[in-house]
Formats: sequence, C-alpha cells, structure tokens
Amino acid sequence: MLPQPIASLAAVIWVLLPAFSANALATLPRGTGPAMDLGRSWPWDRRRVLGPSKTWSGFFVGSALGIVIGLVEAWVILLAPPNLAVVPRLAPSVVAAIPVVSVIAFGAMIGDAVGSFIKRRIDRPSGSRVWLLDQFPFVLVPIALGFAFYPALFVATFANWEAIIWVVLLTLLLHVGFNWVGYKAGLKRVPW
Repeated sequence: MLPQPIASLAAVIWVLLPAFSANALATLPRGTGPAMDLGRSWPWDRRRVLGPSKTWSGFFVGSALGIVIGLVEAWVILLAPPNLAVVPRLAPSVVAAIPVVSVIAFGAMIGDAVGSFIKRRIDRPSGSRVWLLDQFPFVLVPIALGFAFYPALFVATFANWEAIIWVVLLTLLLHVGFNWVGYKAGLKRVPW
C-alpha cells in the first residue's frame, strides 16, 4: 500500500494522462489544416473566435492520441492483480473505458480552445502568454466533465486536497516541460 500522498499522485497522473497527452500531442500537425474558427470573428468584439493556432487537425490528432493512451492504460490496469493495482480502473473493461477516456481527451482539447477563446476576448494575440489561462483550462474542463459524467472515478480521484495540489503542480511542471520540448522540436512557435 502506497502512502496517501503518493497514491494520490499516482491516481491524478493516471486519470489525467489522456488529457496531458492530448494537449501535448496536438502540436504534431504543426498548425496545418483549417483553423477551428474558420477565420471568423466574434460578433461582439470583432476579434477572432479562437485564432489561427487552434486547428481542427490539432484538435483531432490530440484527442485521438489521448484516447489511444487512455485505452492502453485501461488495458494495462486490467492485467494487474487487484491487490497490486495502485491506480484506479478507468472502467471495468477496455471497451467501457472508451467514453471515459474520450471525455478526458476531448475535454482537454475543448479546455485548450476555451483558454484561447478567453485570451481573444481579453485582446491577447494567438501565441501570447497568459499565466494560468495557458495552463489550466485543458485540465479543468475534463475534470469538470468527469465529475458530471463519471463521478465515482473523479470524486475518488480528485475530491481531496492532496489531489488538488498535485493537479496544480503537475499541470504547471508538465505544461512547461512539454511546451519547451515542443518548441525545441519545432512543433510550437513559442516555448509556452
């Protein structure tokens, strides 16, 4: 049995891995494909709805790869003997995990788009840095959706102070790390 802080860390990483993966891997298409907002402006402020950096190819590639990673997780945990499993089961079977990991992966990409939408409303250009808004929507949206649609898993994982602290620390550290790697690999225009 793991100490509670470590068990909480393992559970948070395990459940959010499809979200972290989706967000990081959405850069693989390198901004090719049509913009999600199709170049349209928001009628109330005449600014782009999301901006040119949010593309359908990134949205779907990130989501699809996040789902694949989540399904691999669901398969791996089913192989572990119940007394050795240190992370939660995402669902009772790999097939049953499909909607769970889809909510997490698509939720991450929706959260990332929400962050861009808010940035455009506060007149920040695409690619600009906005502390907290760049880091948290892609984890908060899937967590909120998880609480709504899969409360047993999400309450058990996230409804404690340790998990909240881990979410904040992991999101800040992993977001910075993945963005730096993506920038160095030429997948991102900016390192944030």
